[in-house]
Amino acid sequence: MLLLWQHFAIGFSALLPLVNPLGSALVFLGLVGLQPPAVYKSLARQIAINVVLFFVVIELTGSYLLSFFGISLAIVQLAGGLVLAAMGWSLLNQKAADATSDAQAQVANRADAMNANFQDNTFYPITFPVTVGPGCIVVMLTLSAHATESTLSGNLLARAGLLLAAVVLAVLVYLCYAYAPQITRTISPPTVHGILRVIAFILLCIGVQIAWNGLSPLLATVLHPA
Repeated sequence: MLLLWQHFAIGFSALLPLVNPLGSALVFLGLVGLQPPAVYKSLARQIAINVVLFFVVIELTGSYLLSFFGISLAIVQLAGGLVLAAMGWSLLNQKAADATSDAQAQVANRADAMNANFQDNTFYPITFPVTVGPGCIVVMLTLSAHATESTLSGNLLARAGLLLAAVVLAVLVYLCYAYAPQITRTISPPTVHGILRVIAFILLCIGVQIAWNGLSPLLATVLHPA
């Protein structure tokens, strides 16, 4: 059991800053906008499930999938970073929504239609790359390789620890996303708008950084061929 808790601690501490449930909840709120509470909870539940499935698939088959398609980690970083940067730029230039009574009435009338539309987008872009991005793929691939033990029982315990870390992170994501409006309720709308702008800029910078981390080794192979 010690092995399980060791890999849980490693996986949770490594993935928590990347997932960042509280910070991602602000981006989630900016993307979803003004919705009834039931919509937030429904989306949060599906996103939390997606997060667990995402980490399970990456943990068990990530390295095999990349090898099968001939995709390097550098390419994953470059492509994913560009997507994140594009989303950050879009959020950074998004106009503030007017929280008027007319808008609230429209929300009530369009709740079902908008909920169905968001349900179609729960994996992309809300789960990936907003909640779990390319950095999570790289970290999970590294942790999965690190979790390979000499014995079958040790291997199972190590991977169970990583899976437990993914589940705990998914629970945190659900809580932060489902109650995102309540989390920001005590903050004035202009302050929330300013925070979203800061988060959007950080998201843009993270995307550029991840893309650069992928581009650097690719440029090295061109400028300094072996």
